[in-house]
Amino acid sequence: MEKIGGIKSVDFKIIAKGHGVVNWNGPTALSNEGKNVDNHTMPKLRGYTNLTGKIKDTGFKYKKEASDIDFKENPLYISQNCLRHHLFREQAFDLHHANDKNADQVLVSMTGLIRGYVIPSCQFKRTSPLLVEDLVDQLGNGNYEQFGQAGPRDSSSFFSKTTFGDTEYHGYGSIGIEQLQFISLDHKFDRAAMTVEDGQGEEIAKLIQAYIQSLDPSATPVATFHENYVRQGTIFNIGEAGILLNGDAISVLVKATLDKIATLNIRQARSYMYVDEIEVDYNDSDTMMRIKRLPESAQSEPQSSFAIYFAAQ
Repeated sequence: MEKIGGIKSVDFKIIAKGHGVVNWNGPTALSNEGKNVDNHTMPKLRGYTNLTGKIKDTGFKYKKEASDIDFKENPLYISQNCLRHHLFREQAFDLHHANDKNADQVLVSMTGLIRGYVIPSCQFKRTSPLLVEDLVDQLGNGNYEQFGQAGPRDSSSFFSKTTFGDTEYHGYGSIGIEQLQFISLDHKFDRAAMTVEDGQGEEIAKLIQAYIQSLDPSATPVATFHENYVRQGTIFNIGEAGILLNGDAISVLVKATLDKIATLNIRQARSYMYVDEIEVDYNDSDTMMRIKRLPESAQSEPQSSFAIYFAAQ
């Protein structure tokens, strides 16, 4: 079997800065002078547990004090779900209205081509080519704060939070070329972005091509429909109907995605985060996430064409 060559993924490192907590974990049961309290709000902390590990004979598990946190061992982080929501926030709620009648409108968008989607009512789905890891804080400027509500003072009028000062997050991600370049329009392998009837495949391909062209008028993207695209290296040479994007189309979508990441910012109440720097690697090696494992080998510009995983037969 001939080995597939070319750029297999576009990997990246994100450095973001900010202040405060933008991704809360919610109320957490803790201990205050030996008494259980449920009025402490905790941010997302990597590997944190509210239990001390000590257990009474009765089975009661002792909880930690609110101030008992090592922010180097349990760093603040922003979850990948939060990042994906804000990356595509202009279309974050559109999928509530998606169905088999308007699936083409979902597909011809950044949500359809990059974020991915599932429409349960008709079992249409598109696997996202975009992988994003959690962003993890490097500074550890955590703090315990006690608050009080106005009015008569009792045990319910006081609450506390684990808050943060300045933050600096590091994280990694990747855009997979195999998932990006091919759009299945066939239920054969249970991954149809939508299904098409005679002649409709070409129409969808034209819509996708026009949309990608609108992202970069200087490019020459091509989206081609065929009734039988076969994944290279398969045993039985069985393919599926779908649309294949050429190198220019892939390049435009990759750059549009990287631009979204580079300009990402999250504002949440009195806190905020913004991407300060993004490093890119056009990865044509067999080393997954090379920019993370071998950063000195990263290529900030493409040195070869994108890998081709599917062929019309």
